[in-house]
Amino acid sequence: MTKFIIILLSAVFINNYVLSRFLGICPFLGVSKKLDSATGMSLAVIFVMLMATAVTFPIQKYLLDPNGLGYLQTIVFILVIAALVQLVEIVLKRYIPSLHQSLGVYLPLITTNCAVLGVTILNIDEGYTFAEAMVNSLGSGLGFFLAMVMFSGVRSTIEGSDIPKSFQGLPITLIAAAITSLSFMGFGGVIENLFS
Repeated sequence: MTKFIIILLSAVFINNYVLSRFLGICPFLGVSKKLDSATGMSLAVIFVMLMATAVTFPIQKYLLDPNGLGYLQTIVFILVIAALVQLVEIVLKRYIPSLHQSLGVYLPLITTNCAVLGVTILNIDEGYTFAEAMVNSLGSGLGFFLAMVMFSGVRSTIEGSDIPKSFQGLPITLIAAAITSLSFMGFGGVIENLFS
């Protein structure tokens, strides 16, 4: 049980896919302007990460590895993720059209979100069991959610600030993202020491 807690907390705080590994930057910068869009995107990413792991892990362990087809991992995983994103898009369009419209082009971009692909591949590379991989995916999704919501708050503060003209727009957004990322560096070593 302790190992699951360490995996979960490490994925959220220490190995945060957005702020530490710099994966999933496109939606992080593109959808974090409004809290509701950031929340909706994050929930969709959590769902896709969990479903992608639940589908790709057995495919890797029981189909690709035993048949010497490990070199097809990236292609197969991308196809699975694309199918799952289409499922999410259909459900959102049908049941939550306002969220579907507010996410706009960024929802289909979950297909190419390297954080989703990264979590599925790194679950295999880290040698996790299926349960550990699912916990890591949940933690990674929650870390993505935390980064998105936190950065949404930072961006709303920036919008109301008097920014020098040369820093307005993308430059101040990237500076704020770098400072937000630095705030997560302080968690390194803390989680492991809590349970040792």
